[in-house]
Amino acid sequence: MTQQPLVIAYHLVWTAYGWWLPNDPRGSGSHEIRSDTITELGEIHFGRKKVQPAGWVVRQFYQQAAGLLKHPLLTFDEVARATIGGAFGEVIEQERYTCYACVVMPDHVHILIRKHKHPAEEMIQNLIAGSRDKLIRAGHREPEHPVWTNGAGWKVFLDHPDDVHRTIGYIERNPLPLRLPVQRWVFVSPYDNWPFHPGHSPNSPYAKRLRELGRYPN
Repeated sequence: MTQQPLVIAYHLVWTAYGWWLPNDPRGSGSHEIRSDTITELGEIHFGRKKVQPAGWVVRQFYQQAAGLLKHPLLTFDEVARATIGGAFGEVIEQERYTCYACVVMPDHVHILIRKHKHPAEEMIQNLIAGSRDKLIRAGHREPEHPVWTNGAGWKVFLDHPDDVHRTIGYIERNPLPLRLPVQRWVFVSPYDNWPFHPGHSPNSPYAKRLRELGRYPN
């Protein structure tokens, strides 16, 4: 069995309630449609489609979906996004996560967190719970509204500092196509090239694995 590098960080993505349905025309990560009310919107396609539909097709799909969902299909305005960011900061401080990048979009979130004792799924659930509670207490959502889509979201496992640097750039640029400003959060730490940070051990398990794979930097 071929050895793989050890995971050093997670790129986590999840959506606001109702904004990435199982039969989304772009494809989805779902294998089944659990709600009969949305089956009429189209067939399910597991995975992201190689040929993506036009923007108007996606907009039309969610215009139809809005009338079928149990709860209102809502987006996050600037104030709500700030509230979500504040909640993330509290969770990150409480759980002692190290966050290298974060962006809160009108209908989804990207966040990059260093490897931790919590698995990626637990990190997502902690961030979801904290932000949902804060949004409701601030009056941005009704108490019965789910706020976020059920499930564990998407997880990309990063195993090299080059991947971390690339992902930070991708996350930071996310708002630009919508003409939203680049987001700066106080809980985001500058990436110090961990685990190749100054003073790191060249004999750490991670360094040894990369050296075996010929990927240890010179």
